[in-house]
Amino acid sequence: MHNQDFFFQALIYLLAAVISVPLAKKLGLGSVLGYLLAGTIIGPFVLGLVGNGAGSVMHFAEFGVVLMLFVIGLELQPSLLWKMRRSIFGLGGLQVLFTSLVIAAVAILFRFKLNQSIAIGLILALSSTAIVLQTLTEKGLLQNVAGRSAFSVLLFQDISVVPILALIPVLATLNGNINLDNSEITKISGVASMPGWLQLLIIVAVLSFIVLAGRFIARHIFRLIAETGLHEVFTALALLLVIGIALAMDKIGLSPALGTFIAGVVLADNEYRHELEITINPFKGLLLGLFFISVGASINFNLFAENPFQILGFVLLLIFLKFTVLLILGKVFRLRKGYEFLFAFLLAQSSEFSFIMISFSKQNHLFDDKTAGLLLLVATLSMAISPLLLIFNDKAVSPILSRWQNKLEYDEVEESENPIIIAGFGRFGLVIGRLLLANNFKVTIIDSNPANVEILRKFGFSLFYGDVTRPQVLEKAGIKDAKLFILSMAEYDDALKISKQPRPKDVALR
Repeated sequence: MHNQDFFFQALIYLLAAVISVPLAKKLGLGSVLGYLLAGTIIGPFVLGLVGNGAGSVMHFAEFGVVLMLFVIGLELQPSLLWKMRRSIFGLGGLQVLFTSLVIAAVAILFRFKLNQSIAIGLILALSSTAIVLQTLTEKGLLQNVAGRSAFSVLLFQDISVVPILALIPVLATLNGNINLDNSEITKISGVASMPGWLQLLIIVAVLSFIVLAGRFIARHIFRLIAETGLHEVFTALALLLVIGIALAMDKIGLSPALGTFIAGVVLADNEYRHELEITINPFKGLLLGLFFISVGASINFNLFAENPFQILGFVLLLIFLKFTVLLILGKVFRLRKGYEFLFAFLLAQSSEFSFIMISFSKQNHLFDDKTAGLLLLVATLSMAISPLLLIFNDKAVSPILSRWQNKLEYDEVEESENPIIIAGFGRFGLVIGRLLLANNFKVTIIDSNPANVEILRKFGFSLFYGDVTRPQVLEKAGIKDAKLFILSMAEYDDALKISKQPRPKDVALR
């Protein structure tokens, strides 16, 4: 009977994913929202097909986040990660600090105790790694300014999870009512009872072993397994690697996701990284989908029905507070051209780690049942709304910002037969353009930055102000007769979008 129930639950989850996600993608809602809707429909408060065990499934499915960080680490060179240190510790650290302070201050206004307010601020300051990274990967935004900034903040948040968990029992002692004998802190860190200097020594030793093994030993092991020609053994090795590192990180008190990310970065120069990525990706995608369905199924509609306006008010207030702090930080760190709004919308929700932290706080008597239930529902609903915020940004905010920032009207691009077209005339495009013009090549230049166009025209350059992502603009510019099409714009997403458009076979794209 137990096996039958397990297979029935698996059937329901898979059927929900297969039906809902293609429909959501077809409607332009994205896969994350499709999974969340599927979980809501099959959950205990709508059809009741998966019972009340969604929470336990979610803990299993959180391994998908670990796999995702490992795959992302494989795509990052250590040198690139070092270049991101300012945004990781600067932007990430300020985001956690200021968001925690703002949310804690608002919690005090709602008459929560000081220690509870601090805990609420720290817990809700974190954002969902699973939702944000899945969205960035799906939309191809991981390489633009907003995507990299959001990723940096998420990395710092992963680093801050363990210190926050360690702080919760300290905050709970201010209630004068705490029992640490059965606390989960011993499960979170197997070395928690050791002296601080010894814990640090163990952490450094484990991380050093991961780095050294990844650099000097892993290559030989991968080669030996690959020589067997058995792909399933390579798959087993890949999963063994990730699970082993995750368990090691868990034992020493660090985030498993952070540990596997470090391992991925170490293996980024390994010749077998592409094979590792291909092997891990199916498991990552399936477990992340299961995680999102579990989030949707865990929404407590009974609690929501008791006071829907208050709950929605808290959810919108949380999103507003986080959005405001993130938008200000985005401007301070010089995110421009709407990227600051995308950055703020990306991270405005709560985190999957909040489920663990809220339950841990409840166990330590920092929150009562009512407060814990309220926070869990607010966190879950904020995650469920997150994909809608990005749709709102794409459909409403971005077009308004584009019209507001572009004070010039687009030029009517003259029909041309010039053999060379340059799209984007910033620093790189200017160097290429001057070289070509100096050698008497006929060039059509198009740029979408109005300020740049005005300045360059003052220096005597002849160029058009237009949106090169529109096919009709390229047709007018003579793409059919061009021999060379140079994409030199700073916007990675626009360049990628243009490169995917159909063009004549004899046009060289650079």
